[in-house]
Amino acid sequence: MNTVLPLAEPASRRDPRAAAREAAKLAKRLRHQVGKAIADFGMIEDGDRVMVCLSGGKDSYTLLDILLQLQKKAPVSFSITAVNLDQKQPGFPEHVLPEYLRSIGVDYHIIEQDTYSVVTRVVPEGKTMCSLCSRLRRGALYTYAEQNGFTRIALGHHRDDMVATFFLNLFFHARLSGMPPKLLSDDGRHVVIRPLAYVREADIAAYAEHRGFPIIPCNLCGSQENLQRKQVQKMMAQWERESPGRIETIARALGDIRPSQLADPALFDFLSLGRRDPGTPPPDAHAWLAGEPHAPPGDGS
Repeated sequence: MNTVLPLAEPASRRDPRAAAREAAKLAKRLRHQVGKAIADFGMIEDGDRVMVCLSGGKDSYTLLDILLQLQKKAPVSFSITAVNLDQKQPGFPEHVLPEYLRSIGVDYHIIEQDTYSVVTRVVPEGKTMCSLCSRLRRGALYTYAEQNGFTRIALGHHRDDMVATFFLNLFFHARLSGMPPKLLSDDGRHVVIRPLAYVREADIAAYAEHRGFPIIPCNLCGSQENLQRKQVQKMMAQWERESPGRIETIARALGDIRPSQLADPALFDFLSLGRRDPGTPPPDAHAWLAGEPHAPPGDGS
């Protein structure tokens, strides 16, 4: 997500030395959090070729920047290539990303694919384009990764994105699922990683402001962001104002799942729990619903 959060005070109005110290502490914290996520979930191995998906938003800029810093002292050797998909939205500043990527000396590639025309043709006017646009973008990036031998696809989703996705699935799809830090694609061909899994969006916004990344807005297509996600983000922001630290608590809870305390028989064997006679199959749901009597033990009838 590329939501820009308001900062308490512009860095230019603070004491330059204090601002520099704060920026250094923030960078150190982000490196620690990203490094811990990589280690906790085994995101990057020796010899990996990591494709960093760069959208031009604060999240993906920060992801690329921190990974490049970690690469210099990492315990394993891996390569980084920044990849952007130019979807041909009207007014897209095509020069911004190539100029920035050349300036920092990172390997990069720009994919040009006119998904904008497809989306505007298929989606009725006034409806959100984000879902279809996202699917087409993912398909293009996956195809490029496969054709060029990348072993990891790194995305810029952060802690708040992961919590918001959990609530979206809970409220609107009646399931407990979310956005995992590491994912194998449905076809088994791609490993997707989210190294910002432990990072707060507010910290990313502050870091991007300090680094002066050339942000490209995600509103060029004129589409409205998913209203359900907006509702969840508004709820989360209110929670954080009223009870600071609540989002962090929820994020940590997503990593402490207890199947026996939930109600999914596919994850926990409730049928066998406490059974006195494991050798006898229990009556099925049909028998219970139909009210069919069960013959008592020793009944010869």
